[in-house]
Amino acid sequence: MRRNRWVLSAVAVLVVVIGLVVWPMLGDGEGRGGATQFPNVVVPVPVSAVASAGPPFVIDRDTAILSDTPDVSDYLAKILRGSTGFAIPTTHAATTNTANAIVLTLRGAPANVGTEGYQLTAGGRGVTIRANAPAGLFAGVQTLLQLLPPAVMSGTAQRATWSVPASVVTDYPRYSYRGAMLDVARHFFAVDEIKRYIDQIALYKINYLHLHLSDDQGWRIAIDGWPNLTLHGGSTQVDGTPAGYYTQDDYRAIVAYAASRFITVIPEIDMPGHTNAALSSYAELNCDGKAPDLYTGVQVGFSSLCVGKDITYTFIDDVIGELAALTPGPYIHIGGDESHATKPDDYATFIERAQKVVLAHGKTPMGWHDITDAALEPSTVAEFWGTDPKNAPTIAAAKAGTKIVLSPADYAYLDMKYDDSTLLGQTWAGTVNLNTAYNWDPGTYLSGVDPSAVLGVEACLWTETIRSSGDIEFMAFPRLPAIAELGWSPRATHDISAFDARIAAQGPRWKIMGVNFYQTPEVAWPDRS
Repeated sequence: MRRNRWVLSAVAVLVVVIGLVVWPMLGDGEGRGGATQFPNVVVPVPVSAVASAGPPFVIDRDTAILSDTPDVSDYLAKILRGSTGFAIPTTHAATTNTANAIVLTLRGAPANVGTEGYQLTAGGRGVTIRANAPAGLFAGVQTLLQLLPPAVMSGTAQRATWSVPASVVTDYPRYSYRGAMLDVARHFFAVDEIKRYIDQIALYKINYLHLHLSDDQGWRIAIDGWPNLTLHGGSTQVDGTPAGYYTQDDYRAIVAYAASRFITVIPEIDMPGHTNAALSSYAELNCDGKAPDLYTGVQVGFSSLCVGKDITYTFIDDVIGELAALTPGPYIHIGGDESHATKPDDYATFIERAQKVVLAHGKTPMGWHDITDAALEPSTVAEFWGTDPKNAPTIAAAKAGTKIVLSPADYAYLDMKYDDSTLLGQTWAGTVNLNTAYNWDPGTYLSGVDPSAVLGVEACLWTETIRSSGDIEFMAFPRLPAIAELGWSPRATHDISAFDARIAAQGPRWKIMGVNFYQTPEVAWPDRS
């Protein structure tokens, strides 16, 4: 009996050893019944992603999309039809029991994924994405696209095996605010260029587009009550080259296009400084009643609205009123930064009044962190752009209840050069390579501030040296996805080596899409060129 026990024990050990050696080998093959490792390709990295046993799902000419959310299914179908050449019919009635289908449904999602999260389940029969709201389905679609071969983003029919690994992904954002700011005042960008950027940032689950619409160098949004703002103030830009502006219909088109990608537009009218374009357009906004010349340089801090004049508040009420009527989103950004030509007491007075104007038009005020030098309304949001995590006024405001969006210039300013050799960009906040942009924690950035005070993050792109969509892309990619991951993914997933590997997987997609990305040396890019 003892001998039999010894034999049984030996057999058990042998089975375990064989299992340890052979089972992973079986699992490495698709369709053999084992679970493959979940591919390290998705940016932002999901909260949970687990490979499943069984074969992958392969999209073929008979695959359909079943959805109870037409806007999202139509978006996905357009991409898949273009790259696969398949018909990909859509049916606007989701069910989870149909083979060879991609199902998008607002039923059955875990409650903890909230309104922007999703659960994606893939296997041999199909893919199902469940969410509690359309924004969550859209986020799940972005993950699905990244699990497919890069050629899925080609726009023209390609020969490929359109395979999605068997897996279960449960995912939701760390922060509710994940923004990208684009300065269209220093250099102007046409509506189609803005739409192109919207499409690109949507791939990485960005949900706010902050447009810097006015500055010393140009005014870019038509205001019916003050037409000279654009006719005169919008006529030029940095270096004195001809520029332009958005009509109100243009702006509506941008807002609507962003909404179709589940992105909310935040308009910014910078004040009381950074206002030379307005001051040049209307002499009465100046304390001396004299309009300065248009400005095409890049220095800051020399301009100011006249805080003591009633006409100033009539002006901002008219401007904010028209913008609020055009903007369905909750925020109006009032700038407030670098107003060095405004006396401190005047500055505080102005910021306090400007907030009330925004609130009177039904919007939430937002401003750069300089506004924490003034008394803030309870709902006002401050955006930190500095480089000192011990900034006393910002910390005091956060502790008093002000929500903070973090855009520290030495981490999140996309207009900083990658290194001294890159031609575009500036260096006043230092150089910011990819790993610098990724290697910080928004939750602990501000000294002594509870993480709950942080509303989210924003990647900012100022355009003193940026003149084209190609320039935007070069500065934003790959750093914008780094900031996007900080805003979406849990802190526990933060790993530079794993992130660099996942960014490397984005390179082929960007090449196929024609994105002019910077092949930063931190990353082992496939087929580097």
